[in-house]
Amino acid sequence: MLVFLSHFVLTVACALHVLLRRHRQPESRAAWLLMLVAFPYLGVLAYLLLGTTNIGHRRATRLTAIARALPRPDAAPGWPVEAAQLDAADAPLFHLGRSISGYGAVGGNRAELMADSDTAIDRLVAEIDAAAHSVHLIFYIWLDDRNGSRVAEALRRAAGRGVVCRALVDDLGSRSFIRSTQWTALQDAGVRVLRALPVGNPLLRALRGRIDLRNHRKLVVIDNRLTYCGSQNCADPAFLPKAKYGPWVDVFLRFEGPVVRQNQHLFATDWMGHGGDDITPLLAEPVPPSGPGFAAQVIATGPTDRAAAMPEMFESLIYAARRELVITTPYYVPVPALQAALCAAANRGVATTLILPARNDDFAVGATSRSHYQALLEAGVQLHEFGPGLLHAKTLTVDGHLTLVGSANMDRRSFDLNYENNILVRDEAFTATVRARQAHYLASSRRITLDDVAAWGMGKRLWQNTLAIVGPIL
Repeated sequence: MLVFLSHFVLTVACALHVLLRRHRQPESRAAWLLMLVAFPYLGVLAYLLLGTTNIGHRRATRLTAIARALPRPDAAPGWPVEAAQLDAADAPLFHLGRSISGYGAVGGNRAELMADSDTAIDRLVAEIDAAAHSVHLIFYIWLDDRNGSRVAEALRRAAGRGVVCRALVDDLGSRSFIRSTQWTALQDAGVRVLRALPVGNPLLRALRGRIDLRNHRKLVVIDNRLTYCGSQNCADPAFLPKAKYGPWVDVFLRFEGPVVRQNQHLFATDWMGHGGDDITPLLAEPVPPSGPGFAAQVIATGPTDRAAAMPEMFESLIYAARRELVITTPYYVPVPALQAALCAAANRGVATTLILPARNDDFAVGATSRSHYQALLEAGVQLHEFGPGLLHAKTLTVDGHLTLVGSANMDRRSFDLNYENNILVRDEAFTATVRARQAHYLASSRRITLDDVAAWGMGKRLWQNTLAIVGPIL
């Protein structure tokens, strides 16, 4: 009787928390209430462990304080006096970006899209070997494989010749690397290493905040003059932990120009927020003259930042499309507003293309994605599934001149639980380069039709739609 009463009290308490918590979408409230009622005891345990986006009061306070205390990139000597010149149609999108993470649109940037993952690592290793002052890296996943080892060896060489090297990895995503001899070798060589959001004892950690909030960012800053950003982790494309889904197909971009300082500021926020040494002097260094180039802006989001920021950015770009919209994402578990935005784009005559992987490494996400296919197809969205490997690239191009690239997926985890970093670019030549890569993906994809969806059996539909109900808590 006492056990039943305790469970009843906990269930009611959790239900009240579900209903009273700020910034929770109605469908998320409904999914959690269903979980609490449908799965006695297990539902309460799941909510206590996974029902909030709390990283812990001390962590949240420290990260927020560091972000507010660091000098802004546009305060550095030599920062371009004028912001990037944007037309009336595009300026509001960059204004939205600034409202999210405080970085304004700035001109004078240049970029290069790496040919593939191995080429990206080749280039990264060469630039670490050429570094003169500092190398900063954040990776969600760093593996002790060929590419992961090559980057680690390059960092050790750089540290050996006096370059200050700092590496921040997610404690969960890179757990095998942290336990490997590579991690110890980096420390022994003088590379400064930190773990983002350390889990520690899972039961004790759960008392201080949700254990699966992760730093999903992928960025590199070298000598305060160049930066990399994209979807690529520090690993081989074969991605051995999930080799049967490989190869992982990613985008990784190299940027020069004032946007580098924005990524440096973002790195400093993460590094110092996790207890790293003070790198404020790097942010105070003069910004090199930028010269000609395009407008760009770093957009960073996370569970301690503004709620619903990343879906806001996606939705605004989708609604801005007038002629063409092309999106690649590995994980499509949208909030209703994002699904509605895509349907609205196709319904108003925009050539709207969505490319997803044919085989997803997360069965629940794959099934949930397919539960949305019929509505997308009925609206006129051209839906394609990429076959040769797992399409992990997160790209969005609009009307041949706007591009968003980075680490954020179109799923609830990226929207609510992960720290993400993206870069928004306004440039026709750059967008044409990314659009050509999207066309390459499209050529290796199979178009999905309403007939394909109609051929699914009742069992498959039941499975997909059931998982879609709990999609808000995936």
